Amino acid sequence: MATQKMLKFVTLGKEMPEKRDPSARAQDFHEIYREYADQKAAEQAGRCSQCGVPYCQSHCPLHNNIPDWLKLTAEGRLQEAYEISQATNTFPEICGRICPQDRLCEGNCVIEQSGHGTVTIGAVEKYITDTAWEEGWVKPIRPHAERPESVGIIGAGPGGLAAADVLRRQGVQVTVYDRYDRAGGLLTYGIPGFKLEKPVVMQRIDQLAQGGVQFVANCNVGDDITFDAIRGQHDAVLIATGVYKSRDIEAPGVGARGVVKALDYLTASNRHGFGDDVPEYDSGELNALGKRVVVIGGGDTAMDCVRTAIRQGALSVKCLYRRDRANMPGSQREVQNAEEEGVEFVWLSAPKGFTGGIEVDGVMVQKMRLGAPDATGRQTPEIIEGADYVEPADLVIQALGFEPEALPTLWGVPELKVTRWGTIKADFRTHETSLPGVYAAGDIVRGASLVVWAIRDGREAADAILGYLNQTGAVAAE
Repeated sequence: MATQKMLKFVTLGKEMPEKRDPSARAQDFHEIYREYADQKAAEQAGRCSQCGVPYCQSHCPLHNNIPDWLKLTAEGRLQEAYEISQATNTFPEICGRICPQDRLCEGNCVIEQSGHGTVTIGAVEKYITDTAWEEGWVKPIRPHAERPESVGIIGAGPGGLAAADVLRRQGVQVTVYDRYDRAGGLLTYGIPGFKLEKPVVMQRIDQLAQGGVQFVANCNVGDDITFDAIRGQHDAVLIATGVYKSRDIEAPGVGARGVVKALDYLTASNRHGFGDDVPEYDSGELNALGKRVVVIGGGDTAMDCVRTAIRQGALSVKCLYRRDRANMPGSQREVQNAEEEGVEFVWLSAPKGFTGGIEVDGVMVQKMRLGAPDATGRQTPEIIEGADYVEPADLVIQALGFEPEALPTLWGVPELKVTRWGTIKADFRTHETSLPGVYAAGDIVRGASLVVWAIRDGREAADAILGYLNQTGAVAAE
């Protein structure tokens, strides 16, 4: 009987959860997808072909056991499906919402390759975990026994929180230091609510706090506390700061008022959503209301900015990207969502400078074409001479990606080795750095990347730290 619930992809088409109407969703910051009903989730999970070599699983950074929890969902065994889902993923309800499934699990689904339309893995994952929270299946963190060792984690983003979860479940004393007033990192302040509603993040942070994880907020390492002091207070340290330094455009007029950084803009919007007092938002400096907005960049951060500007009531929103649609790094689903909401994409375009003097009033745009491939195989953009024009703009948002801060200098630890890109050098298996007992995980090691990779790194680093604590404890006992 169970097999009859699977292999439905031949008779049943792919069906995502219903999207809210673009004109309605552009008025607020609520998530755009409606929930699956029980029957619909089971039907879509039943489309899984249960193939012998599940490419969905092998292309998931966490190697989630996707076929098994799809099968359990199709059979209505949701609590078991959740247990399997959370066994490999600390935050499945977050990954179900923000992972670029079209590039990872769903993009490598066998039935997608055969032309039947992928299984909607992300939507089912979100449904399973949301149901688990509602039904009380998500259990509090209760270690079997407390351990005396303590670990300090610098950074309360997805990597640091994933590590804190693993360590705390093993009874380790965990303290998380973060520069912001709320934990969550980019999950809290970088990603807009229409992709990830904030109560979803806050409930996980509450779970960690209630489970015994100590959070030290508004703590800038290097200013409020030294790195050496953190090392002195803990048996091991994990650096999970992420990369927050924005890449800036080097062009005439870049310092004009109205040319802002993506993270500043998104943070102001998210703080406003929390009900915080945000003077830069209220003054209009970081608010798109009534403005002609130009966003520069083609990644997921750029997509977050254009869609936020629409919701803030921008007069118009345009996105400049120097390559074409097929070569943009951001999720194609996000591009489609943005277009539905009224964003205009200007492909093969790059900024040459900004007009207006003290206050920006336009972007000098140079048109591009794709030339010969570079070392990575991507075609290199080339300038088309004589095709420049000025795009009127009252607010220009730079979304060109992020770079690591110079942590050895900021923290006064020159012995902490970094790569030529400024990321921390760490063993790719154990995540141990050049300093004994100090580990690093997430974007500060791999560069700006996906939340799911940070979760994987955090979990792996926590396992390595447990091994280190066991080894040092055994040596001390001798």
